[in-house]
Amino acid sequence: MSRADEIPVAESWPMFKWLWASYLNPYKWPVSISFVLMALEGSMMGFLAYVLKPMFDQVFVEGNQETMKWVALSIMGIFIVRGVSGMIQKMIMNWVGQKSSAAIRRDLLEHVMKLDTAFHNNHPPGHLITRVSGDAGSLASVWRGFILGVGRDLVSVISLTAVAISIDWRWTLIALIGAPLLMVPILIVQRFVRTQSRRSRMLASDIVVRMDEIFHGINQIKLNALEDYQHTRFVSLQDESIAISLQSNFSRALIPTLVDVITGVGFVGVLYFAGGEILAGDKTIGEFMSFFTAMLLVFEPLRRLAGLAGSWQDFASGLERVKHLFDLKPSIVSAPGAIRVPPERPEIRLDNVSLAYGELPVLRQTSFVAEAGKTTALVGPSGAGKSTVFNIVTRLVDPDQGQVTIGGRPSKEIELGTLRSMFAVVTQESLLFDETLRENITLGRDNVSDEELQRALEAAHVTDFVDQLLKGLDSDVGARGNLLSGGQRQRVAIARALLRDAPILLLDEATSALDVKSEAVVQKALDRLSAGRTTIVIAHRLSTVRDADKIVVMNQGRVIEEGTHDQLLAKNGAYAELYRTQFRLDETEPA
Repeated sequence: MSRADEIPVAESWPMFKWLWASYLNPYKWPVSISFVLMALEGSMMGFLAYVLKPMFDQVFVEGNQETMKWVALSIMGIFIVRGVSGMIQKMIMNWVGQKSSAAIRRDLLEHVMKLDTAFHNNHPPGHLITRVSGDAGSLASVWRGFILGVGRDLVSVISLTAVAISIDWRWTLIALIGAPLLMVPILIVQRFVRTQSRRSRMLASDIVVRMDEIFHGINQIKLNALEDYQHTRFVSLQDESIAISLQSNFSRALIPTLVDVITGVGFVGVLYFAGGEILAGDKTIGEFMSFFTAMLLVFEPLRRLAGLAGSWQDFASGLERVKHLFDLKPSIVSAPGAIRVPPERPEIRLDNVSLAYGELPVLRQTSFVAEAGKTTALVGPSGAGKSTVFNIVTRLVDPDQGQVTIGGRPSKEIELGTLRSMFAVVTQESLLFDETLRENITLGRDNVSDEELQRALEAAHVTDFVDQLLKGLDSDVGARGNLLSGGQRQRVAIARALLRDAPILLLDEATSALDVKSEAVVQKALDRLSAGRTTIVIAHRLSTVRDADKIVVMNQGRVIEEGTHDQLLAKNGAYAELYRTQFRLDETEPA
């Protein structure tokens, strides 16, 4: 996702209702218990302020020993209840937060993996990592703090205010008379923090993308002496992130500061007004101390509640990014009633298939047949559309026009999982995971017997090097398989394809990056793999496809020639020209 890819601003309350219904509702009883405990914890401060009145009037002024006992026991009980209820509700909310955020990450990852290839082409992995891990994970801590503020601090404010009103409503009114003045700055800060939070999260994604590209391209960075350039770009993003964070933190700190100022003004007013009543004997010292303590204790939860304005906007910003991702739907899905049984004869036919990326045409009325059990080679210059054919037959993309049929059935009528189970793919840069060699070959399948695995290893020539590894099949291959050579990685990919035992084999420049010796070994393994399978090969080296049953020549998204190697040379057309260019043959030299 680029920085320009804006996420529409959504209403906070509908998003929170979605979050509650989808991920918090299963924990409604633990959350409800936590709310009760939060309310109990918050109300204890009101009781503390309340018992100060008899403590001063009956104990300190009148010297009543009996009152002193029950006041002391009451204060002790207040702190025990507050401590125990606070501990239990924090444990419950931490558990709910961890479980719910894990569920969000789990579902979000599953959802993102189902989105179309076009989506992943337009959204760098770093952005998606930030969305799935960062945004989803941060929701738990933010909403946990928000619920804590509402459940505990709001009850504290209400109970303490109730105590203050019970003593003297006029004093309370004077103390809180400036509170309405906070509404306008709170609304302004909310909007500003929401904007800054969205920018901050986008920058966090950009920083992760930058680090991802640096670490994955470290060799090219070193070879091109780009260390300073990449460092400067990273520092620039980091400086911008720091600036936004400071602005946002200043805005968050502004509201509690205003609360402090207005509370101070209220206290001065109460002292001035109440002092005269106490001196006149209309109010007792105990009443004043109880009121003063209630107002003093209400100060901290009131500051936290005021700070929730910024926290809510931060929460809403992360939530809208997560919700926006969940709202995206894949366009390539299984049709209703799609068949789940693979066609028996895996012949592949393209009929007048056209596809454009934006305004750039990639395939133009492309038609050819890859016959079942035979090898069809696609050749032509770069950009001819050969790799796009692979994407279309596997339904990574769907054509704008035309139709692809497999075994006489339109590919769109075959259930997506069933369709893709029919293909085994070996590409120029086969993806290996940072796992053991065994896991990279079996890909999580636990039903592979030792005999099956051994046959695949031998057929793919993996046995030629596996014994040289320290732990054999249980050796780690490194990030993207970087602990293996290019030829070894290709042989692992071939062993993987052999175990998959799919009826259709797609080979995309599978030997083009290898040296002559490795190519010979890999080509021998590919010949074994393709035997009896419907095979489509993309190749620039025409020497690797001379024995193909059919060669399809493509140029600018069109099929311009078809035939065997000998037939195409006899035509003396585009293929013959490619052949002569590669092998420096004279036009009259016989094949």
